[in-house]
Amino acid sequence: MHQRLNSLIAASIVALAFVVPAISSAAGPGDASVRVRGTVVARNGDQLELKSREGNLVMVKLKQGWVASGVAKAAISDIKPGDYVGIASLPKAQGGDGALEVVIFPPAMKGASEGSFGWDLQPNSSMTNATVSNAVKSVEGSAVTVTYHGQEKKISIPTGTPVVTLTEATPDDVKAGAVVFVLAEKDAAGNLSSGRLVVGKSGVVPPM
Repeated sequence: MHQRLNSLIAASIVALAFVVPAISSAAGPGDASVRVRGTVVARNGDQLELKSREGNLVMVKLKQGWVASGVAKAAISDIKPGDYVGIASLPKAQGGDGALEVVIFPPAMKGASEGSFGWDLQPNSSMTNATVSNAVKSVEGSAVTVTYHGQEKKISIPTGTPVVTLTEATPDDVKAGAVVFVLAEKDAAGNLSSGRLVVGKSGVVPPM
């Protein structure tokens, strides 16, 4: 039981790294972080071939000891005051932000990578890692108020918005047809490498 709990927490820590603006101290001088969203075409040893969401074939070299984390489906009703969340959102014409997706982090991750910063899920989107201070439900969906670094932000969560939590995954889950989210480093020659990724499981895909 303790080993499973430790594995789950470790997987959660890894997945949390995907919602920060820049993470890799492992990247060498001149390396740049690149987010790749796509579907696995094949995995041969440490070579991962993906079809990106833009339709390109992308090769990623998996670093020694690479780790996969998974996602599990959650619901808007699972979001409670005190939860630590990562929300990708877009500004709304009438003011405020509207969520594109929500990740509910485990309690042990509260406060990690806190803040709001630009994100590339959609043009002009942002990612906010913050603590829920208030959650109001309605017929159309919900609205949450989150706080980070003494600031406050209200984000509406329309009905149907993907909401997930983090779960365990193994390298065997990273197979042809699986949907993945990879944070890779690009070297000066344009080659991509990564030591961690998030993979979809049981029909739930990484929404970030």
